[in-house]
Amino acid sequence: MRSVFVTGATGLLGNNLVRELVARGYTVKGLVRSRAKGEQQFNNLPGVELVVGDMADVDAFAASLQGCDTVFHTAAFFRDNYKGGSHWKELEKINVSGTRRLLNQAYRAGIRRFVHTSSIAVLDGAPGSSIDETCLRADADADDYYRSKILADRVVLSFLEAHPEMHACMVLPGWMWGPADIGPTSSGQLVNDVVNGKLPGLIPGSFSVVDARDVAWALIAAAKQGRRGERYLAAGRNMTMRQLVPVLGRIAGVKTPVRQLPLPFLYTLATVQEIYARLTGKPILLSMATLRLLIREEDRSCFNHRKSEQELGLSFRTLEQTITDTVAWYRDHGWFEKHSARASKKKSSSVMVDN
Repeated sequence: MRSVFVTGATGLLGNNLVRELVARGYTVKGLVRSRAKGEQQFNNLPGVELVVGDMADVDAFAASLQGCDTVFHTAAFFRDNYKGGSHWKELEKINVSGTRRLLNQAYRAGIRRFVHTSSIAVLDGAPGSSIDETCLRADADADDYYRSKILADRVVLSFLEAHPEMHACMVLPGWMWGPADIGPTSSGQLVNDVVNGKLPGLIPGSFSVVDARDVAWALIAAAKQGRRGERYLAAGRNMTMRQLVPVLGRIAGVKTPVRQLPLPFLYTLATVQEIYARLTGKPILLSMATLRLLIREEDRSCFNHRKSEQELGLSFRTLEQTITDTVAWYRDHGWFEKHSARASKKKSSSVMVDN
């Protein structure tokens, strides 16, 4: 690899991948939907050329693929669960058709190496069982987002069948955490909610928590030594919200809730949130799709990374390191200042009264 193209460059995974590529000496073209956001994210990082475009219209930025030898495809439409309702049209257009169009345009530009960011969504297994890359999820057991990722994988494999000169493989991340999450994604939002005291209680479900920087490392390793048409897990550590939140609170220095919210309350909350989303068009904290997913996938996040460890040399940072770096990034960039100011004001008032 010499010159690479990264889609979703300002996202949590994309930006950490761009930084790792630049640190290794590669020239990077980063696809961004907003130039201003791209400049904010990279702050004139040398070796990065911003390409303004959208996966909904690949042809519009296709010319920028010229001169690159590798594509890292990290962009995806995944915020459907923040909006309530059904978003299959956008999911299919960006995650499925967009991937197909990107592969075609990359091939036309002379690119013969493509690393696709898939998801643990394409895998399934019995509760508590060890899940590896062979445990594929049936379409019937997938919600709209999961189905879009399953179909995107099939697009990649179908393209390989028709184009024997193309080399492509897939990396499957879990729930990603890490610094520079300016979206923020659901993990970054959880950090802010916990620090700002907005988390009313614990929700059900189990998760596979992974550092986005480790996933970025896995993508680069897959480009170099991954086998054609293969899937590689980079899912991280299996844990529940009851295990995760106290660690986050301890590192951030805040108290966290210990009570798990009952399911009837969560269903009521999700229903109200769905109505709010339809009336305002604004993102919501909990949609019905998210709640159903949490319940259905509980205890189904025990992933076996043996293949990635053996073939890619993949290893993972500790959870404490990931959360420490994530919290530190938000704190260093002023995300907690308003909360800290309020907390300090309350503390000062308390001291005055006590004295």
